[in-house]
Amino acid sequence: MRRQRSYSTRAIVLKSREQGEADKVITVFTPQLGKRVLVARGVRKSASRKAGHLEPFTHVALYLAKARGWDIITQAETVTSFRPLRQDLDRMAYAFYFCELLDAFTQEEDSHPDLFSLLFSALEYLQTTDDLALTARWFELSLLRLSGYLPQFYQCVECGEALQPVSNYFSLEHGGVLCPAHGEGRKGAEPLAVGTLKVLRYLQIQSYSQISNLRLSPARMRQVQGVLAEHIRYVLERRLKSPYFIARLVPTRSKGNG
Repeated sequence: MRRQRSYSTRAIVLKSREQGEADKVITVFTPQLGKRVLVARGVRKSASRKAGHLEPFTHVALYLAKARGWDIITQAETVTSFRPLRQDLDRMAYAFYFCELLDAFTQEEDSHPDLFSLLFSALEYLQTTDDLALTARWFELSLLRLSGYLPQFYQCVECGEALQPVSNYFSLEHGGVLCPAHGEGRKGAEPLAVGTLKVLRYLQIQSYSQISNLRLSPARMRQVQGVLAEHIRYVLERRLKSPYFIARLVPTRSKGNG
């Protein structure tokens, strides 16, 4: 039987880089094939019809040809452009962050349809949300859960006892929260306020529609963001680029007295 040399898939573009005089290497995430690295030949030429369809965080239909190395994009058609994200620099910064984060947590050709659905939904929510930071915290926790790196927020990771509504301690090394008896004075364990733990739990278990109604004070948001940012850095063993850009560009958008 003759081996099929071409195939098609939907994908979200995560990133791209230039190669040679006119090509680009495109990293995408697909529903069934997982993360793929592909080549778009001649896409940087002015006459290329593919260029506008292969921008980061575009939902695209791809037609591909198998090759010995990276497979080749023969045709690309935009399915969802997420135009509002490209018209607002703040929203665009978060869209880049979501793509960079998913890229960092996934390996090539590791199928994970739930992660594709998560990224697609997160980009949709980014188009209209009035709280970009809160949407980002929901995305981070959802990604950590689906990828198996969610911290433990309900039981002490040392003794297994249910955490009480007192100041506990968060340990990067142990991957979760320590009760006062096991966290106080322990190297690397940082105090975790009751309100911050409550918010982290809420973001972990509630649907986005419920979370979108939450209003946090800027101080509380910084605490929640700090816990997740350090946990992500610890898991990945490196810092990502997008959060630095967001910190310089986007003011804290949380409101209320949470």
